[in-house]
Amino acid sequence: MRNKILIPALAIVALGAFFSFRYVHAATSGSQQRRQLVLETVMKTIQAAHFSPRPLDDSFSARVFKSMITTFDGEKLYFTKADMDILKRYEFQIDDQIKSSSTEFFDSFDAIYTRRITASEKIFETILKKPFDYNTNETVTLAMESGMDGEEIETLQLNSEKADYAADEKSLYERWRKFLKYRSLAKYVDLKTEQEKKKENKDSANVKLKTDAELEAKVREDVLKSNQRYIKRLKKVKSDDRFAYYVTKITETEDPHTSYLPPVEKKAFDERMSGAFVGIGARLSQNDDKTTIASVITGSPAWKQGQLKAGDEIMKVAQGEKEPVDISGYELDDVVKLIRGEKGTEVRLTVKSADGSVKIVPIQRGVVEIEETFAKSAIFQSPSGPVGFIYLPEFYAPFNSVNPRSSGKDVAEEVKKLMKAGVTGIVLDLRYNGGGSLNDVVEMAGIFIGRGPVVQVKSSHAAPSVLKPRTHDTAIYSGPLAIMIDQSSASASEILAAVLQDYNRAVIVGSTSFGKGTVQKMVDLDDMVDEATKLGLAQANNGEPAPLGSVKLTMEKFYRVNGGSTQRKGVVPHIKMPDAYDGYSDEELGERHYKSALAWDEIPAVAYKPTNSIPNLEAVIAMSNTRIAANPTFHTITENSKVIKKKRDDNKVSLNEKQYRKEQEEINTISKKLEELQKNAVQLEVTNPAEDLARINLDTASIAKNKEWLKALGKDLYIAETVNIINDIKKGTMKLNVATGTGMK
Repeated sequence: MRNKILIPALAIVALGAFFSFRYVHAATSGSQQRRQLVLETVMKTIQAAHFSPRPLDDSFSARVFKSMITTFDGEKLYFTKADMDILKRYEFQIDDQIKSSSTEFFDSFDAIYTRRITASEKIFETILKKPFDYNTNETVTLAMESGMDGEEIETLQLNSEKADYAADEKSLYERWRKFLKYRSLAKYVDLKTEQEKKKENKDSANVKLKTDAELEAKVREDVLKSNQRYIKRLKKVKSDDRFAYYVTKITETEDPHTSYLPPVEKKAFDERMSGAFVGIGARLSQNDDKTTIASVITGSPAWKQGQLKAGDEIMKVAQGEKEPVDISGYELDDVVKLIRGEKGTEVRLTVKSADGSVKIVPIQRGVVEIEETFAKSAIFQSPSGPVGFIYLPEFYAPFNSVNPRSSGKDVAEEVKKLMKAGVTGIVLDLRYNGGGSLNDVVEMAGIFIGRGPVVQVKSSHAAPSVLKPRTHDTAIYSGPLAIMIDQSSASASEILAAVLQDYNRAVIVGSTSFGKGTVQKMVDLDDMVDEATKLGLAQANNGEPAPLGSVKLTMEKFYRVNGGSTQRKGVVPHIKMPDAYDGYSDEELGERHYKSALAWDEIPAVAYKPTNSIPNLEAVIAMSNTRIAANPTFHTITENSKVIKKKRDDNKVSLNEKQYRKEQEEINTISKKLEELQKNAVQLEVTNPAEDLARINLDTASIAKNKEWLKALGKDLYIAETVNIINDIKKGTMKLNVATGTGMK
């Protein structure tokens, strides 16, 4: 969620006034000098321009310390008590080190951590050589601990007491043993259950079944390989990368959404937010050190070239006519870096096909659009007429020069398609949408309300500014409208849901949204240093440029037109639909869970006039609540949420196979009941707008993907109820019998 931010299209006025500091000292040597400059520049940027910078004191230091330790070793499997005694010396010194641009804590942490990562490999390899006995009565307690950024981390605690760090190597070994036994038990039970099903099969006589001992050995082998791959990845992480993470832990202590992005992450961030990148358009997978083509993206350069197929193994990568690089043993990220490049350049892949033949596939790199990022629509056929549906996964915009598309324009086009198809209402799905472009959400609101105020944006040093759509004098669509949100709907999603709620323009359905009411801007740290410093860094880096990266900085908060903030509180829907998180308290979810989150507040409302309001909102709410209460699937979802909550609160897990199975029985019973209800649910008829058929029918992969999407929409219980809500809105003038929840003419 922290990856989704708001980047206003507003000019960053007086940025030079904010960042008037410059550095006149030149870096003297290498990586250490660069780290010091990164730390110094990041902190001065935060102190100068953050919405509400926190004081650099012992409390700040302690939060950074806890966040680093918990994140890197939340399960207390690496650091021993002796290690922590060394690191604890720095708990209240990090603030002083930041002020002096010292990296002493990180250097000590990094040295101990890398040593412990290497040592852990010998420990788990030794443990996994011996069989586990699943008949003994042992338990572990799983606790969800929160890092300072609010992220929940599942930690292993021995018995029911909160464990301290291992006192010695013997204690550390025992902790690893229980941890690995816990990880293995679930896999072992799954394999045994699968085998029990095979025994019941009519053809079981022809199936070779494994003994329990063979299954147990296979599980240990799988867990060993999994841990070895994990340690291999950890060892490949460079110290500079861990330092970047340390700086991010510092920035997130200011607030959950302020973070440091090294240059490579900044590029990846822009690609995610724009929905496009330059490459060949092949999704890769890796197994047993082999890199294969998982799929080819329709319309991409690889798709147009035509030779690359799913299942092909990539053996070598060459940049045009240059010598090819054998990628055996390469990590997936490193393979991707070799294949990516500048638009118009050629990459040559040596691939082995499924039939064993080897060939060289030359592909010219180009723009690859990630279809899953973009808005798309469908039409539900309901008894009361067709209902339009728009899926918007994020508020994308051209954050890089690669992709010119924007979500505001795309949603306007989808609305026009649906209106042309004669829909009687529209559902806009913002579930799991973590936000994105502020400019686009403002323009998108104009599709439904015209040129009215949408949101207020305020920095800590200025009066709020009111943002209105620039491209819509009047609403494009004025018919029945419903917005779907959930706990993951954040930032821009909340702005849109909030303004349409305040205008009484749409029914908001689902769950209370995330509660992110802050605005971030990207600040390039290289703009904050003088040319002499850049030259010094380059000289210390063998003459190569040494960019510092960027800071995603919380500089403003946004407020609803009614003056309230969505910060922490989120948007509360008109109609609450049951979900798996119903057993959680408000403080356990969303922004409210982040300990460093900024506070809720409010400012004066702005003048706004509700437009195209829902005339029968109270009746619509009452009818939907009646249907939800009577729906057996919703009832089962509520039951399931209670079981999840109970398991989370009573979090002791047995390492005895029989007891473990018993503990899983209640969850599995309800899950199976829920699966059965969903499987037998009525499949609603869903079709594509006519304008989309040419794009969908490009190839068999695109056709199959679209078919699966439509099928999933037709089985979605939440969409089905929202379609009912649209039909209720259409009734408009009906009166409600509150006692029964039925409508009367």
